[in-house]
Amino acid sequence: MSEDTLEQLNESIELTEKAAKRINAILKAEDKPDHGLRVEVISGGCSGMNYNMTFDNEKKEFDKVFESHGIKVYCDLKSWLYLKGVKVDFSDDMLSGGFQIVNPNAKRTCGCGTSFSV
Repeated sequence: MSEDTLEQLNESIELTEKAAKRINAILKAEDKPDHGLRVEVISGGCSGMNYNMTFDNEKKEFDKVFESHGIKVYCDLKSWLYLKGVKVDFSDDMLSGGFQIVNPNAKRTCGCGTSFSV
């Protein structure tokens, strides 16, 4: 395998420090200290695929598990093919606040930022 191929196989899903702080605050408020963030791709949305984020504390059979700023990030293998190299950020801006996903694999995204195509 080439060095580029190995690098692509090891690409992770990262959280910014702001996103990690917000996730920690939510997990504390929901009394889920043993949970992490599950990030996945589901079909739908105006661009064909949507991001979905939930909290989970179990690694499923074909999951890839990463750690970023002390938070476990779970992703099923199929979703990871679309999400490798993604960075999850958080903004508390009143107009465009919330979690934002910066996906280098997306060829097109919609205005809401939750739908994309590759």
